[in-house]
Amino acid sequence: MLPATETLAEDGDLRARTLDEASVERVIDAMLVFNAGEQIVWTRADGEAPLRTLAASRDLGVVAVLERGGAFVGYFVVTWGFDLEWGGRDAFLTELYLTPESRGQGLGKRALGLVERAASAHGARAVHLMVRHDNTVAEALYRGSGFVEPPRRFLTKVLAPPAT
Repeated sequence: MLPATETLAEDGDLRARTLDEASVERVIDAMLVFNAGEQIVWTRADGEAPLRTLAASRDLGVVAVLERGGAFVGYFVVTWGFDLEWGGRDAFLTELYLTPESRGQGLGKRALGLVERAASAHGARAVHLMVRHDNTVAEALYRGSGFVEPPRRFLTKVLAPPAT
């Protein structure tokens, strides 16, 4: 079971709260849509356990439900890192999703503000994110909110699971 929900940050009628048991299915459904749009292979079977692990431990990060006037409008996922360059804890915004009917109303920029406030409240000194090269709408949102390209490229190597 996940802990009881708590408010992470608010901006008028937009609220970011921690994921609770009652919202898991709704968020997983949205994650399936998000990941398909990002061309990321992600299934409920493979993703639910890590989602629950993350949501249950503030030491790892936060999974937030976005609500406007009490109605679900999206979610975000932030994980913590630690880097001397940033003076300690940093945050990685791994997912930000708004429902299609919630887009084009300025909620993306407001949601990013909630991400920043939640990350800062948890001690993060910087927020990082990735955006697909062809997602110019999201890139414009991020740049308009103060995100810039770092002077170095971000590279990833997928590791094999440890031998058992």
